[in-house]
Amino acid sequence: MDTTHARLERSAREHLLLHFARNGRPGRDTPPLLVLERGEGPYVYDTLGRRHIDALSSLFCSQLGYGYGAEMAEVAREQLERLPFNTNWSTAHPPAIELAERLAELSPGRLSHAFFTSGGSESVEAAWKIVRQYHVAHGRPERTKVIARRIAYHGVTLGALSLTGVEPMKAPFGPPAIPVRHVSTTNPFRAPDAGDEAAFCRRLLAEVDAAIVEEGPDTVAMIIAEPVQNAGGCLTPPAGYWAGLREIADRHGALLVADEVICGFGRLGEWFGSQRFGAEPDLVTVAKGLTSAYAPMGAVLVADHVAAPLYEDGRMLLHGVTFGGHPVSAAIALRNLEIFERDGVLENVRALEGHLQGRLEELRRLPIVGDVRGAGFFWAVEMVKDAANTPLDAEERERLLRGFLPGRLLEAGLIARADDRGDAVLQIAPPLISDAALLDDVVDAMADVLADAGTFLGLEAPRAVGVA
Repeated sequence: MDTTHARLERSAREHLLLHFARNGRPGRDTPPLLVLERGEGPYVYDTLGRRHIDALSSLFCSQLGYGYGAEMAEVAREQLERLPFNTNWSTAHPPAIELAERLAELSPGRLSHAFFTSGGSESVEAAWKIVRQYHVAHGRPERTKVIARRIAYHGVTLGALSLTGVEPMKAPFGPPAIPVRHVSTTNPFRAPDAGDEAAFCRRLLAEVDAAIVEEGPDTVAMIIAEPVQNAGGCLTPPAGYWAGLREIADRHGALLVADEVICGFGRLGEWFGSQRFGAEPDLVTVAKGLTSAYAPMGAVLVADHVAAPLYEDGRMLLHGVTFGGHPVSAAIALRNLEIFERDGVLENVRALEGHLQGRLEELRRLPIVGDVRGAGFFWAVEMVKDAANTPLDAEERERLLRGFLPGRLLEAGLIARADDRGDAVLQIAPPLISDAALLDDVVDAMADVLADAGTFLGLEAPRAVGVA
């Protein structure tokens, strides 16, 4: 079989529909399709022989990078020889049982039950159905609404898409399957009260509370939010925000869901991002880092009181996923969690977060950089058009994010995310096994790319160091 890049690219254009991509034929200035064929540590190699730093962990999934394949293959082989597949539809198998028990041990608070899925969107869908069954079991079928945040991404299946706050992603698919009220994000950049964290937090929580009151407290089933919101560019919460959400949910009889498809399993230096911010959710959705992407898997972690009705005589959990809890995926997830502990992965993130943040803060001297924000190994740089931090307009975002940056990032050997679901950002989420030298290489490459991006937009000389 001819595996040259040209043949692979041609075949991909003709047969492979790329996800969230413009699948039209490339133009004269379009960079070659990135076709990756090998990984090693934090690096990936393409079919043109180029090495790239995977500074996005393959869309926030490859927490351990690409150096554990042999170990994961060993446990996969053992499981394939023992029991290659069995569903969790009224049956069980040891890997799923052991994984559910291990997750209960690691999870914060009362989250002692696990419902397994194949990925993030399925986890969010499953969480919604479990929430609905909880309210119906308690005689509250009128609780059919959700409070979510603007711009937030919670998945693309029709239920999860309803919760997603990115309107252009939803418009072609008709009315949402679930009634959702979207409220403000936790982004303080350009906020009038950003200098007063307590006031900023009070305003955000007051908006959530008012939204529930306006919708009718008896109609709201749940509040869902990410510990650090991805879309919009790594939006961290102010102090007290998650405690406030907990109080509001309790007062109005709603359940609180933490979407940790990205933030879970070390991305923020904890097993769960909820732990970092003192959150006490009723349900947690996870995927991606659960297996460090060595196999597809997701889960919903459910608190005791939410799961309790599902154990009542005669009551059935009215949801199922064919490949949820796949024995091979579960075996890999168990080994993944073991590696995290054995190799000090969480400790590595905690030890190097300050170094990464310090290096990223240096980028503020570039005229195109308006803000630097994030936590753990999850950061974004917001790109602006002038010293007044004016956002890029639609035409500038099109030229920069989909014209200039893809080719320039390839040239720099850096896989990062240029995104404008909110304002324009360049986002990174390095593998959690990265050392300081690798993080330096990531930021140095970002600095070169962003400097050239500023020149491309015709921006002026660098800002003074330390000026935000």
